[in-house]
Parts: sequence; C-alpha cells; structure tokens
Amino acid sequence: MTKVFLVDDEIVIREGIRNSFPWDEADYQLVGEAPDGEIALSMIRDTKPDILVTDIRMPFMDGLELCRVVRRQMPWIGIVILSGYDEFEYARKALQLGVREYLLKPITARELREALDRVNALIAAEQERTPLFKGDSLFVKEKLLSTLYSEDAAATDAANVIDQLRAMGVQILAGRYVVVDAAFTPKDRGLDALRELAEGSGGIVHVTGSRTGGRILILGDSDADAEERAYAFAASCATELERNGCGSIRLSIGETVSAPERIIDSMKSAAHIRHVLGDQTRDKPLIIGVRDFGDACDGGNAHTVTARARLYMAEHYTDSSLMLRDVSSAVGMSESRFSTVFSQESGKTFTEYLTYLRLHKAKELLKNTDRKNTQIAQDVGYNDAHYFSYLFRKNMGMTPGEYRAQHQNEPE
Repeated sequence: MTKVFLVDDEIVIREGIRNSFPWDEADYQLVGEAPDGEIALSMIRDTKPDILVTDIRMPFMDGLELCRVVRRQMPWIGIVILSGYDEFEYARKALQLGVREYLLKPITARELREALDRVNALIAAEQERTPLFKGDSLFVKEKLLSTLYSEDAAATDAANVIDQLRAMGVQILAGRYVVVDAAFTPKDRGLDALRELAEGSGGIVHVTGSRTGGRILILGDSDADAEERAYAFAASCATELERNGCGSIRLSIGETVSAPERIIDSMKSAAHIRHVLGDQTRDKPLIIGVRDFGDACDGGNAHTVTARARLYMAEHYTDSSLMLRDVSSAVGMSESRFSTVFSQESGKTFTEYLTYLRLHKAKELLKNTDRKNTQIAQDVGYNDAHYFSYLFRKNMGMTPGEYRAQHQNEPE
C-alpha cells in the first residue's frame, strides 16, 4: 500500500481529492492532509508518506518551500505539484527541486491516479536499480572520512582530512557534528541504500561502511539543529532500509560535538549504545540516541516523556491547531526526537494517537448525545466535518451516523 499525503489551502480541493479518488479500490492510502506547508511538515515527518501531493501557493509555507525541506530531509518521498497557475517559472522551479509530476488544477481523479502511478513506478525503479557508487572517488572519500573515526588519527589528522575532502568538493566544516551508528543485514544492500539517501541530503550527510553496517556523519549549525537532523535522517534511514529488505535494523545516535577532531567521541558514544543493545532481533527498527539510552535501559525518562505527552494531548486534543511541535515543545524535545521516542514507546505515531483520542471522544458523544456530526467534529478538534467523517469511517469501518444508530443509548 502506497501512502499519500495531501497539502492544499483550499478545503474544496482537499475534499474533492479525498472524496472522488478511489482510495479503497486503488493501492493507495491517504494518510493525512493539511492546509499549508508549515502544518504539513511535522505531520509528514510523523506519517512518513511515500508520495506528497501539494499545492504551490499557500499561506505561511508555500509548496515550493515545503518541497525544498522535504527533498533535503526526506528525499525518498515522491512529489506531485498541483497548481492553478500555468506558468513556466513554477514548473521550472518545481523540476529543479526534484518534483516528479506537475498537474494543473482542476484535476480529475483519473489524472491524479495516472500521476500517482507514474511516480510510484519511478520510486519502484529507483529501489530496484543498482546504485552507481563505484570508483576511486567514493573509495577515497570514505577512506578519508573513516580517518575521523580512528583513535590514532582523528586528533592529528582532522585538519588535513578536511583540506583533502575540500579539494574533492566535499565540505564538512560545520558548527556541530553527530554520528549515527547503523547496524542492519544484509550489509551491502543496506549500505547502498544509505549512500543513495545521503546523496539527496544537500551535503549535510555523509555515509561510510562499517563492520556491522554503516556510519553516518551529520552536519548541523547548532545543538538543536544537529539533533533534529540526526533523528529525522535516522527515521528516513529506517524506512529506506526496510524498503530494501533489510532486517535487525538498529540506529544509535551519538553525542553532539563541536569540532572535527571530536567526531570520534560522537562515534564512540553511538557505538557504545550498539554494543550494549547487542544483536537484538526486532520486528521493527530501533532508533535510540545517547540522551535516551540510559533512560530506555532502566525504564526511566523515556517512559516519563511518553506519559507527559499523553497527558498533554489528553488535555489539548480538542484544539484543532494542536500539532506535533506543540507536544514536543511541552516535553522539551526536538520534533524528530520526540516523534521517534513517542512512537517506539507507545506503539503509535503522534498522529495515530491524536486520532485515537479524538475518535474515542467522538464515539462517546455519538452514543450519549444528540449533537450533529458537524458539532461533534468541532468538539473533538476537527474544523472540517467531512474530514472527520472520512477519518471515522476509515478507522471504525462505518460512518458516524451508522455508529450512532448501532450504539446510541446502549448501557456503558
């Protein structure tokens, strides 16, 4: 099932696509929608769609800026642009950002289906092809980067390594550095997938091979920026490794350091987590950072964060503007770190849990009150009654009206 996320500030457009496209018949699932790029971005990080369908002109963050961020942080997502403006300049900018399809409004369900099919085929072809990562330049680059992970060479050779990499066109000078230790099987297939993912990062991520999988060097501007990028890229790595048939996926995020000669310290802390975790067999990938590690081992703060987040969401879920960034800020974490910790501890993503809270309350109101669906939708945090009905049917297998007819006034 291919997951699709929709962004458009016109509710009529979103309703038209949501209601006219044959989601149940096609091999596509609408996992979320948003009215602008700023709201969409945190939801996209959480739902991890395969394809993004977005309008160009929207308030706050427009479609082109959303595409820039998505291509930088989640380059595996295929993008379809919608626009009511038949202008070459928009199309040119969209194509430069790696957009796969550019459709002019109004669009029909058939046109969207054909575009999604084409993008889906391109994604599948990219996953099947053998990445062209051979040659002396790759070998030299990875050999130089590996020097920064060497106990003997890191301190004395860091400046020389940076100069040699710069001569090759590789710039790794940054304010902060984080190393992610990635373990997975089979190694060769997964390493190629990570290399390809890093190629789309705009130079902020560099991958080298290791005995158990790969090491990922992430560049950041500040502590907060480096942490956000590390968790976001680790999540992308987990998705891409699974796509490529890898198993036993463990991604450990080391401490953030401020100098190239200290990259080895970040590597050591990440490797230490992997060593302690051992060769665990897991159905799902595990992502854990050095700041989460001690808490996860003793059942401490990570569980406390999840409990605090659940409480905050229980108190605020009726607010239609509640977003992942609000909850992550309330518990003192970056968005990507919180999203990772919350989903691994609770078994649900932020969006899934928020939907659960809202629909649970909606069921209670449908059973015990005579309020109209439009009022119930607003009471539980949905301004769009049609979207509420769509989500209710998708999750409950029946419409709100059908649920009310079956359960109203039944004893608790």
